[in-house]
Amino acid sequence: MLHFWIALFVIMVGILFWKWRRPRNFPPGPWALPIIGNLLQVDYRNPLPDFKQMAKRYGNVYSIFVGGDPLVILNGYQTVKDALVNHAAEFSDRPSDPLFIKATNMKGIITAPYGQPWKEQRRITLMLLKNFGLGKKSMEIKILDGIKNLVKAIKDMEGHPFDPKPLIHACISKIICCILFGEQFYTKKEGFTKMVQMIEENIKMFAGIWGQVYNTIPFVRGLPLPFQKIFKNIDAVQGILRKILDEHKRNVVQEEKTDFVYRYLEEMDKSKDSGTFLDEENLFFLMGDLIAGGTDTTINTTLWAVLLMAAYPDVQATCYKEIKSTLDGKENLHYEDRLRMPYTLAVMNEIQRFANIVPFAVPHATKKEALFCGYTIPKGIKVLVDLTSVLRDESQWKFPNEFNPCNFLNCKGEFEKQDAFLPFSAGPRICLGENFARMEVFLIFTALVKQFEIVWPDFSVAPDLTSVFGITQSPLPFKVSLKERK
Repeated sequence: MLHFWIALFVIMVGILFWKWRRPRNFPPGPWALPIIGNLLQVDYRNPLPDFKQMAKRYGNVYSIFVGGDPLVILNGYQTVKDALVNHAAEFSDRPSDPLFIKATNMKGIITAPYGQPWKEQRRITLMLLKNFGLGKKSMEIKILDGIKNLVKAIKDMEGHPFDPKPLIHACISKIICCILFGEQFYTKKEGFTKMVQMIEENIKMFAGIWGQVYNTIPFVRGLPLPFQKIFKNIDAVQGILRKILDEHKRNVVQEEKTDFVYRYLEEMDKSKDSGTFLDEENLFFLMGDLIAGGTDTTINTTLWAVLLMAAYPDVQATCYKEIKSTLDGKENLHYEDRLRMPYTLAVMNEIQRFANIVPFAVPHATKKEALFCGYTIPKGIKVLVDLTSVLRDESQWKFPNEFNPCNFLNCKGEFEKQDAFLPFSAGPRICLGENFARMEVFLIFTALVKQFEIVWPDFSVAPDLTSVFGITQSPLPFKVSLKERK
């Protein structure tokens, strides 16, 4: 009888290890344990160092197991570009993560599967944003209006050290709120600010250990564990969004089409008999996507810009000299002025490269079986694009691991575009708000440097440039002095 139980135990263990084996010709990776996969070999508080070591050992296409699910990681510029651009049809889907499904119903744009409904949502969203003024002077006016309030609030600090995040948060939140929902809603800014804060909190939790626990261990999903906070936030955010949408629907006839939601509803009404994928459910989740995409990344980019200018006063001084020269008596710079500002443009690109705001983009998945770099990756496999390895690729950058605007300048001091500069990802899933984000950050950055000298208040301690890991990476909390220029 003892032999029977030993044999049964050996068989069960064998079955477990068989289940957690890699498919034939699958990308290599570290040995995985049953049930937990490679959970003990990767520090999910910040997996970037572990992934860097794995890439050195297994190559630019490798895999790990997250619980029972295989995950393929793409490393380095050439590999990432090949996958997202040359093999876009295979790598442009989204994974069916339980967290994504529960949070978004796989609607909207960010987590929606690759296919005709997603293509139509993206096309319409880009069209409406362009019609609304994306890339035009009308959009600049909205951004500059928000910047005026930011500048005034900073002047009120009278050069004393302060935490810049609340003021930057308020400025960027107001800009995106007015564009999406109209100025009349921002009068209720406490509700909007609270909503943005909950979205930011969820973004961090999605990438953290509790997000992974929810995705990989089904039987714990109903337990009162920290990931339940995600769903409380989602319920609260969706309650606010529902009120906004209902208010727009009630006033859609009387109101001018002064914001994105009105224009989407109008487009939805025009195409209701044509078999379109435009509908209220997609709009509802699209609203949340656009808030998430239009606030958290831009807020963190601006915070990094302020911190880095405090850390590199010589860079800041050169930017100020170029800004002053380009203004030539004008009150404000315009986005088109960047083309005559090679050093400032190089600095802004270098801020994004060095800060590495979205280290893995949003997870991809294979739409169909992919034959890639000699490996066979089955349909439906989750794929992480390691943008850190692209933005720090030693074969692509002159100074890959340090902050240096010369990464974007040639020997003549002219701005030089770099192919490996992919902070917004690449291919069909490239961030649709890229142009808006570039305009917004440029106008905020140049306005701050024009008006203020950004000074690190404690000369005895250098600024800490350590990142706080997450779906979006932020700097550690800091205080800085912004002294008004005479």
